[in-house]
Amino acid sequence: MQTPLSSATAEHPDRRKVTYATPLARSAMAYVLAGGRGTRLMELTDRRAKPAVYFGGKSRIVDFALSNALNSGIRRLAVATQYKAHSLIRHLQRGWNFLQPVRNESFDILPASQRLGGNEWYAGTADAVYQNIDIIDGYEPDYIVVLAGDHIYKMDYERMLVQHVNTGADVTVACLEVPVAEASAFGVMHAEGDGRIVSFVEKPAQPPEMPDRPGWALASMGIYVFRRELLNDQLRRDAADPNSSRDFGKDIIPWMVANGKAIAHRFTESCVRSRAESEVYWRDVGTLDAYWEANIDLTGVVPDLDLYDRDWPIWTYAEINPPAKFVHDQDGRRGSGVASLVSGGCIVSGASVHRSLLFTGVHVHSYASLTGCVVLPYVDIGRHCRLTNVVIDAGVRIPPGLVVGEDPELDARRFRRTDRGVCLITQPMLDRLGT
Repeated sequence: MQTPLSSATAEHPDRRKVTYATPLARSAMAYVLAGGRGTRLMELTDRRAKPAVYFGGKSRIVDFALSNALNSGIRRLAVATQYKAHSLIRHLQRGWNFLQPVRNESFDILPASQRLGGNEWYAGTADAVYQNIDIIDGYEPDYIVVLAGDHIYKMDYERMLVQHVNTGADVTVACLEVPVAEASAFGVMHAEGDGRIVSFVEKPAQPPEMPDRPGWALASMGIYVFRRELLNDQLRRDAADPNSSRDFGKDIIPWMVANGKAIAHRFTESCVRSRAESEVYWRDVGTLDAYWEANIDLTGVVPDLDLYDRDWPIWTYAEINPPAKFVHDQDGRRGSGVASLVSGGCIVSGASVHRSLLFTGVHVHSYASLTGCVVLPYVDIGRHCRLTNVVIDAGVRIPPGLVVGEDPELDARRFRRTDRGVCLITQPMLDRLGT
């Protein structure tokens, strides 16, 4: 694992060099934007925002950004929520209430609440910060680290803070290289050899390629570092602009590229990897296929994402549950799990589970067979079911004998089926079948 930096040499506006004896993260606040709808996850986000979607057996997607901040040394955290936020807020209250003001720590949940009058909702990502300037200023952090709350990755933000200070940047933008075919979903930039961003366009229809790597584009990760006072000035300027969409990627960052000093921070410089992780890992699990694949990848012998790295834990709400249990040992009725992750409170009763991920409290009854299944918490799977390549929403009751994954046309009529053959099963879908 990369060793966090313990000090940095910063160039202040008066150009004096100052050495910090403590990590810059201790004087920073992480502000997580977690209001996204996640519409490409279809019915999986009918009841919850994308950052609240379950991932990895016991976590939620938002836990990765928050854990990165905590592991980086940041002790002031804030989360802006908006779309169908109850599930997310409940998770945050239960799982992230351990930060203590007596230790100069804080954790704020900031739903849209008409704090500045006008419309109820945040108008955009920048507005989600602007409406809470007074709360941020109350803590007086030197730096603000703005984070997207809907990606899976491990990153040391201290390294990005150090680069921001040492380069004298007005804004530092985290970036990674993506294939041009996928770059239309990102803000795309061109950076010179010294890291200075000279152009930035949000979600272009024809993304520009990197000059030194044809076929690839330099994409924004939606992670930004600012000095607090400078960010406040920019947010106020943007709020006064009637033509602004109040968005970081569409408005704030392009303006600062044109009128200030914007620096690119390569993800490879701060990605956290254990000895088991050979490649840089970052995933946008924004589609059903990507979500299924990222979860199923965790069942591999050496997965690309190491959730067992004790040096960089993924913090979350830890429910009190008994251990997983496998029962019955008869031919044709043997409780077994192979190449699978099975969480606490699960009971595999005379069923077979292969290359699957079972979240908390799942009960799989006798003679059932699961292959390539992502099963969210407290699902009950009836006897004699055969399920292949499915995502099952939380709390669903699968009726005995249901077969999914063997007849594409039938699956598509009954459930949400992707072109790659992954089926999403929710309780309303089953209820419509009259089961």
